[in-house]
Amino acid sequence: MGSVDMVVVNKANFQKEVLEANLPVIVDFWAEWCGPCKMLAPVIEEMAKEFKGKLKVAKLDVDESPELAGKYRVMSIPTVLFFKAGKVVEQHIGFSGKEIIRGKVQKFLA
Repeated sequence: MGSVDMVVVNKANFQKEVLEANLPVIVDFWAEWCGPCKMLAPVIEEMAKEFKGKLKVAKLDVDESPELAGKYRVMSIPTVLFFKAGKVVEQHIGFSGKEIIRGKVQKFLA
């Protein structure tokens, strides 16, 4: 991680980085101990590169920001929430391959 294409969000910057973003945002809710999250990470990073300038990609560690996970009813991880104008418009739960995630992102941006 630490790629310039992705932003790490938490309680302190979530409002500014996600809810007030001028681009649509996908937020990957994950945790260090979660195997499927680690499998999904490169797919999310690829979306950040592929849709750069059209999409903002954020990562949120649920152990560091449990209140945000609770607020958005994230019960299992990985969960990817799709935000447009500060509202969740789509969600994806669990690990999926690149084609499935890309399809959801393309639909989301259409």
